[in-house]
Amino acid sequence: MSGYQSLSLLDIAIAAALIVVNGALSVALKLDLERKLAWAAVRSVVQLLAIGYVLGWVFQFSRWYVVLPLMALMTLIAGLSASNRGRRTYLGQRVDSVVSIWVSSWLVAAVGLFVVIRIHPWYEPQYAIPILGMILGNTLTGVSLGIERMTEELTAGRGAVEMSLALGATRWEAAQGPARQAVRAGMIPTLNQMTVVGLVSLPGMMTGQVLAGQSPLQAVRYQIVIMFFIAASSALGTVGAVLLTYRRLFSPEHRFMASKLVEREKPKRG
Repeated sequence: MSGYQSLSLLDIAIAAALIVVNGALSVALKLDLERKLAWAAVRSVVQLLAIGYVLGWVFQFSRWYVVLPLMALMTLIAGLSASNRGRRTYLGQRVDSVVSIWVSSWLVAAVGLFVVIRIHPWYEPQYAIPILGMILGNTLTGVSLGIERMTEELTAGRGAVEMSLALGATRWEAAQGPARQAVRAGMIPTLNQMTVVGLVSLPGMMTGQVLAGQSPLQAVRYQIVIMFFIAASSALGTVGAVLLTYRRLFSPEHRFMASKLVEREKPKRG
């Protein structure tokens, strides 16, 4: 089997030219996306180069007091990113997002590192950081979609919710419909991914292992495990985020505090 094929700066430049094609299409169709595409491309390059240098240093200096803060920083960024999405927000949404992502992702990652993969030491950065990163990326999506759908469902159905409460329903009885819709919305991306994995798409971890010369069957085993980690964490994170949102917006006296929901300020165009 051939060795790993390195990429030169020229190879990267050729790939980057494809983004120019996207920009040209945006200009031709008047989509007004060319600036966003350029900014996204620059951010991707800078962020990936930065994490590449950081991981290179972490891999060489493999200590728990180096790996753990990096994992905590990744989790915090994921939680804050999830809280910045959606049309509406409320006071405490950032805390709810960070807590739900932190608890679900770290719980599932702990099961994976200690019980399933059983690496020693547990903080081996070659395993701990990529596994947590893949879990965080998908849990972020579930949590952000769950919170967004919960707030939208409660806003659109405010009349029905308040009528249920006025007729004597408990806060959970009034909110369970929107909560179920929110959990479904948060879990759909992961379910769709699991449905087509291996048939339509080859996931990143499996592709990387195959390109690095690993046996395809062994790479598949790792990918199956990762997909189950992702599904579990996404479900736990979404449910947790929806329940925390519910507790923020409904008082113990069974009142819907709709005034806490506010629309985000739209960024001003220069």
